[in-house]
Amino acid sequence: QVQLVESGGGLVQAGGSLRLSCAASGSIFSIDSMGWYRQAAEKQRELVATVYSDSSTTYADSVKGRFTISRDNAKNTVFLQMNSLKPEDTAVYYCNGYLAPYSDYRVYNYWGQGTQVTVSS
Repeated sequence: QVQLVESGGGLVQAGGSLRLSCAASGSIFSIDSMGWYRQAAEKQRELVATVYSDSSTTYADSVKGRFTISRDNAKNTVFLQMNSLKPEDTAVYYCNGYLAPYSDYRVYNYWGQGTQVTVSS
């Protein structure tokens, strides 16, 4: 069974940095893409950043130049380096991935449980 497990959230002052990690575990045949979403209180979940199998990346305009997404293919892990954090970055951050397990080689969408990031002013 494939699972995504996040770590690295916490409380930080404005201007600070945090690094989130998301490890995909289980019997994984391939990973098409992995990314991060976030959901602030009383707001819709939004896409933050995505990294694809060819290592290309996309970012939300609100985080461009401040956040960097990367992946370690050998460890099936994706990272989100967040710099120059702002109070408006406060949210629960969710890892998301399109992975194919060995069970049937079909690509499915998976979600992590979420990790809280709080940026104080």
